[in-house]
Amino acid sequence: MANKSILANFADRITLPDLSLAPNDALTPSRLRIELLSGLTVALALVPEAVAFAFVAGVHPLVGLYAAFMVGLITALIGGRPGMISGATGALAVVMVALVAQHGVEYLFATVVLMGILQIIAGALKWGRFIRLVPHPVMLGFVNGLAIVIFLAQLSQFKVPGTMEATGHGMGGGEWLSGLPLATMLALVALTMAIIWALPKLTRVIPAPLAGIGIVAAIVIAFGIDVPRVGDLASIQGGLPSFHIPMVPLNLETLEIILPYAVILAAIGLIESLLTLNLVGEMTGQRGGASQECIAQGIANTATGFFGGMGGCAMIGQSMINVKSGGRTRIAGIAAAVFLLIFILFAAPLIELIPLAALVGVMFMVVIGTFAWNSLTILARVPKIDAFVIILVTIVTVYEDLAVAVVVGVIVSALAYAWNNARRIHAKTYATPEGAKVYQVQGPLFFGSAEGFAELFDPVADPQTVIVDFADSRVVDQSALQAIEAVAGKYEAVGKRVQLRHLSRDCHRLLKKAGHLMVDSDDDPDYALAVNYGVRTGVLGGGH
Repeated sequence: MANKSILANFADRITLPDLSLAPNDALTPSRLRIELLSGLTVALALVPEAVAFAFVAGVHPLVGLYAAFMVGLITALIGGRPGMISGATGALAVVMVALVAQHGVEYLFATVVLMGILQIIAGALKWGRFIRLVPHPVMLGFVNGLAIVIFLAQLSQFKVPGTMEATGHGMGGGEWLSGLPLATMLALVALTMAIIWALPKLTRVIPAPLAGIGIVAAIVIAFGIDVPRVGDLASIQGGLPSFHIPMVPLNLETLEIILPYAVILAAIGLIESLLTLNLVGEMTGQRGGASQECIAQGIANTATGFFGGMGGCAMIGQSMINVKSGGRTRIAGIAAAVFLLIFILFAAPLIELIPLAALVGVMFMVVIGTFAWNSLTILARVPKIDAFVIILVTIVTVYEDLAVAVVVGVIVSALAYAWNNARRIHAKTYATPEGAKVYQVQGPLFFGSAEGFAELFDPVADPQTVIVDFADSRVVDQSALQAIEAVAGKYEAVGKRVQLRHLSRDCHRLLKKAGHLMVDSDDDPDYALAVNYGVRTGVLGGGH
């Protein structure tokens, strides 16, 4: 029965492709043209990215291209956000390189399969919902950091080609272009950017990035301009990806090798995918789909591992190209994957003639459009901690990786939130006609404010009866109960009586076990408390 529930839950997460724009939009011939052209633009931009990331990971270019095709196609079909583009990414490639260098590419394929299984589990358990815990300053830092990473990645195209296979790390081992070659490269990049900027002011019949690539490529080919081209990276000619079971021993030793990498890759892939999902959602006005995206990424990576691909996740740069080119439905993502496969099978000689300068120009415009420029102006106006988080996440994204940056940003934001709430705890006091002293506690009571709460009271100087009123407070966790019990214990130690008012039913149940007097009231709050009732903690009164 349990298995049936799990399978049913899994099936509910998978939806058939939704090819519509929105409830009120129709898939007209004009819309279909935009989607297909947007997909073609994305496919052209995917080629050098997939090849470069394959070299970063230390594998054959086709391993990166197959990953871009497989992951892109499956996530386009069943992903959580129409318009998103997935494929081989640098964030994953830098983790893979150590595994490939030590154990070989077959272990990489096995790791990608396990990575996908872990992502499917995360989606089935609805862990994608936790992305909502990422604060807005972290999102701004993530966007800015990735924009800088995309920019820096394009700089490798300004080096002399021909050293990629020797170094195994892209074109990083070559010398920088200089003189006329550099001037020509910069001029073509600038021309591409100018076309992308100006064309939408004249017409939107064709996506501006595609027009920029096409016009610049035509000029270079027609005049025989000597500049680096896609073919200088590597040949993209290949056949259909074939089913291939990773050739690794099926034992615990293999699991010990691939599991740590699979966990890291799954986490990085999901974090980047879910943050990109949110970003695309803000631009297109779409919501939800986090758990479905987790499962789609998992299925895509599991399949990719069995078809000789290096795995992947959502790509913010290509997603921005798609959205800015007008792609809004699943058709654009499907088209991008199909066009990429066509390039590999039939059009490699033609695609390899495209100048890298045109693709660099497209990516530079993506950088300009992706970077949150308004974050520079709001740094002086937002709270200092938020400004610090934006800058911190940006820096860590550039120098480490996305997953570390997001975790660091969330931790810093959470600590700042806890500290600010800890400082809010205070109490108003007054005396009743009967001579009792009332403490009206205000502010949340939790682990961060427990010490400040204890400092509010004066058991020695207070009268014989003390009433602690929590109407304007909220008891959050076990540390708060410990603090309440400790204060009550101090009053009892000097022979004084304590009454606790306006606590939730959760607190009633626990504090009554300790023998403290609870004064029930019709307006007692009702909220859950972060305490495990099944565990006898020994916090209250020594009895439980």
